[in-house]
Amino acid sequence: MDLDLRQLRYFIKVAERLNFTEAANELFVAQSAVSQQIAELEKKIGVPLFIRNKRFVRLTSAGQRLYQDVVPLMHRMEEAIHTARLVHEGLVGALRIGFLAPHVRAFLPDLIKEFKRQYPDIDLTLNHYHHGMLLQYIDAGELDLAITTPFGLHRVEGIVQEVIRTEPFAVVLHRNHPLASRDRLQISDLRHEPFIIHNRQDSPAGFFDYTIQLCSRHGFVPNIVSQPRFVDTVLVLVEAELGIAILPQSLEHHYSAPDLRFIPIADAENDVLQLVMVWKENHNNPSLPLWVNTCRKVLGSKIPKGTREQ
Repeated sequence: MDLDLRQLRYFIKVAERLNFTEAANELFVAQSAVSQQIAELEKKIGVPLFIRNKRFVRLTSAGQRLYQDVVPLMHRMEEAIHTARLVHEGLVGALRIGFLAPHVRAFLPDLIKEFKRQYPDIDLTLNHYHHGMLLQYIDAGELDLAITTPFGLHRVEGIVQEVIRTEPFAVVLHRNHPLASRDRLQISDLRHEPFIIHNRQDSPAGFFDYTIQLCSRHGFVPNIVSQPRFVDTVLVLVEAELGIAILPQSLEHHYSAPDLRFIPIADAENDVLQLVMVWKENHNNPSLPLWVNTCRKVLGSKIPKGTREQ
């Protein structure tokens, strides 16, 4: 049976008012239109729904039961239509976001709180992955967005990247090191130092290549004594006084190590670590632009000018 939703809405209104004229006025249609639609509904169902004469309108037993059953059905239908519209607009949905720790700790908690405040009906799934997995999952469509570094992004086709944060590099050394009392260091000061460098394969931001190139620009090849797989291990070895490292300045706030000093590099002030948002250009998740725009608002003052690449 092909029931017309309009006929059901007209039926509900007449059942509530028990007056065709009042129902028509509230529906903003002519009374004759209401009467016609009710008559067609009764014909489809095959039973009378109202007892009506010049003095009153009443529901039949069948009409009473239909009213009891159809009202919650119409409410669910309206909710379903409303939800479908919200999903289309991205206001209801889900986002899968991967990120590179620990560089996001300075801003990601506040960004998540603001996003959930604005869009409580969007489910967020956030996980920490290493850089290679982030690229792989973005490329495969298993993540909607990644927060990582630009290193190696040229190998992934059809992506959009936008810089959301930059931070300087620093020399990391033990507090007992002869250079630890300096406020700033020159790269040339490190010429004869043993270097501990994050392993090239596991480096999330190309730390290995950056350190090699930085030293090369100043006329020497670093004496690499260890290449750990994890940044945590790099810091442990520096704390054990086995060498020095060059790492992002922000790590000073994420690793509580009173024996370590992070000293700015005077002649590498233009060298910064970039963090970028990355997503597929042909994505079909309507909630994704809401996250991107929230990130722009929350981090707006921290996003360097001219760094958005579409």
